[in-house]
Amino acid sequence: MKCPACKSDMTQVKDSRPAEDGVAVRRRRECTRCGVRFTTYERLQLRVMMIIKKSGERVPFNRDKLAGSILVAMRKRPFSEDQLDHLVADIQRQLEHLGEREVHSSVVGEMVLSALSSVDDVAFVRFASVYRNFDNARDFAKFIEGI
Repeated sequence: MKCPACKSDMTQVKDSRPAEDGVAVRRRRECTRCGVRFTTYERLQLRVMMIIKKSGERVPFNRDKLAGSILVAMRKRPFSEDQLDHLVADIQRQLEHLGEREVHSSVVGEMVLSALSSVDDVAFVRFASVYRNFDNARDFAKFIEGI
């Protein structure tokens, strides 16, 4: 594992523990060259799942991209990194349980909406506004009335 600061491959594992309900291993590492500490996660990758975008383009499932889009919706909201990891792990587990090699992005979007609706109303509306392309305040009002 390379150090994110100095790019040295001389790192030591300082601590390991299960993460994400036992489906990943969280490791604290330290660079022996510059002393920077950082965290890595190891996850079992069974197969590469492809996401079919609205344009028809097929891209590999990217857990970090999923986490990033949820993080944008959760910006300035009270939540922890562990809650985000748990949310992303749950969505990824649901996708894996579908047993499909290809999944439409709309399925992923609906899973995110469902997960956010039980976590934070503001983040739920923020994600929905981007996911469903709200154009004006009436779109927000209609959506909120339907909640």
